[in-house]
Amino acid sequence: MQRALAALLQRGVKDPRVGRLTVTSVEVMQDLSAAKVWFVPFGRDLDAQAARAQLEGLKSAAGFLRGEVARQLGLRHAPRLDFMPDTNLENAMHLTQLIDAAVASDRAHAPHDAEPGDAQSGESQSGDAPAADEADDAEHGA
Repeated sequence: MQRALAALLQRGVKDPRVGRLTVTSVEVMQDLSAAKVWFVPFGRDLDAQAARAQLEGLKSAAGFLRGEVARQLGLRHAPRLDFMPDTNLENAMHLTQLIDAAVASDRAHAPHDAEPGDAQSGESQSGDAPAADEADDAEHGA
């Protein structure tokens, strides 16, 4: 159904409001009474008004698309098509920006990495332990 809709939207719909878009997903109800069609417009710079116009154009073409999909797929009863803008990509980009900002903030507030001399002081502590063990051995006659 997704492929059939994508082809129809590309070649069959003449409404200029629809424009170019990608059908990202189609979810059909189990009883085939309805289908949710998620889409993403080409040209990410669409403003809210253009996006609403595109959605209205899709709703206007839904009856035509429903009949054509039924004919192409050989369905006796075509599902009602409900078009919905797919916001997953926008949400993912927003989350990525939030994560990048949080990481940058953590780096700005975190103390700088330990100096190389700090690692040596840890080694001298472990180096003291064998000397103490040798003193214990001398006391116990070992």
